[in-house]
Amino acid sequence: MKKVALFLFVLFLQCSLFAEERDSLANIVDEVVWVVGDEAILKSDIEVSRIQGAMEGMRWGNDPDCAIPEQIAVQKLFLHQAVIDSVDKDVTENDIAAQIERRIEYMVEQIGSREKLEEYRKQSLSQIRQSMHDDLRDQLLIQRMKQKLVENITVTPAEVRRYFKDLPEDSIPFVPTEVEVQILTLTPRVAPEEINRVKDELREYTERINKGETSFSTLARLYSEDPGSRRNGGEMDYVGRTILDPAFAAVAFNLTDPTKVSKIVESEFGYHIIQLIDKRGDKVKVRHILRKPVVGDSAVNAAIQRLDSIATDIRTGVPPQRLQEFFNGKFTFEDAVAAFSDDKDTRNNRGLMANRTEEGELKSSRFEMQELPTEVARAVDTLQVGQISAPFRMINARGKTVCAIAKLKNRIPGHKADVTADFQVMKEYVLDKRRTEFLHDWVVGKIKSTYVRLNDQYKDCKFEYEGWIR
Repeated sequence: MKKVALFLFVLFLQCSLFAEERDSLANIVDEVVWVVGDEAILKSDIEVSRIQGAMEGMRWGNDPDCAIPEQIAVQKLFLHQAVIDSVDKDVTENDIAAQIERRIEYMVEQIGSREKLEEYRKQSLSQIRQSMHDDLRDQLLIQRMKQKLVENITVTPAEVRRYFKDLPEDSIPFVPTEVEVQILTLTPRVAPEEINRVKDELREYTERINKGETSFSTLARLYSEDPGSRRNGGEMDYVGRTILDPAFAAVAFNLTDPTKVSKIVESEFGYHIIQLIDKRGDKVKVRHILRKPVVGDSAVNAAIQRLDSIATDIRTGVPPQRLQEFFNGKFTFEDAVAAFSDDKDTRNNRGLMANRTEEGELKSSRFEMQELPTEVARAVDTLQVGQISAPFRMINARGKTVCAIAKLKNRIPGHKADVTADFQVMKEYVLDKRRTEFLHDWVVGKIKSTYVRLNDQYKDCKFEYEGWIR
């Protein structure tokens, strides 16, 4: 409790400081201090970055007065290139909204509730989302641009081994403690009256649209529970059939009249109504309104009790009465996953969770604790290998309330990387080095071919990238 209280106090001071500093910026006579291409960097831009960096614990090195504007200038180089290469078209409002929601959920988790977050930020949640939007859009653009620049960089196994053969002992990377986790998930049953309530709301929206009382976009902004499209009036970008939920796709691709509203569609995310915007080849552009039935406490408690019973059966090795004829040997966690789990992503993998990149590519089955969903990390943190957690509830990747038990399959203590046991880690280490070197050289080359002007006060700076001073 003392740590939580201390965190809240520090967060309060930080938010108060940010508000005071932000207000004081209004009194600063602003000026252009750097120009990169046709982009200007203002004194106020630097001060805002300084404040935000301090709040996030960022370290600027020995001379923040030089490091901060340089970082902003480098970001502008990547952003400019993103527009040239049309990478900006790959970053959708859905992507931005998803990032915003993840950031807000993290802040809420740290501070305790959405109400406390609004109190400390002195903003409503919608205002917080709005304030985050442009910065997170730029962060996503920079990230995608970097990914595009380094996407063809590869290393062979021989190069990895050769690199580490010549690496001094004290430079070999340390692999943090990792875990492998199996999970069994049950989705609480939603009461029929709750489903009817949601459907009645969607029918009412359809009726209001058909009568011309309001527009689909307006209702989507007001009521849709899809954070990725709500901001844009429910509008989604052009997508192919395979990207969408099958039930959603079946209706979306059969729409022909942009003035009509679809029937109610049930997907794995909830219930929708859809309106066609356009079709282009094998892609469709629609807007939709998503409503999610609320899972009642009684349904959650029932799922928790059922999971508790399943966990007991696994610990004793005795299957439930109705399954005893199917299991002659000891009833295992893997057996229970096959028989009961609702999670299609792990059910066919014996419950084993997969660690994937942001692009969805499989990395491995090993996670550092901070890479796990928070609720799963808490559940397995104190377990011994082979133990099963108590049941817990969580929000899954599709935004639905689920209940689960987890088994700690393996814990690999932190250690210095070994070329055989940790080849994938070492390969990523070498790749990261190559990518970092490539991006550094790219920035230097970009500086040389870009118009740059900076105030005299920065001409004695020792910058990370050469070429700023001419």
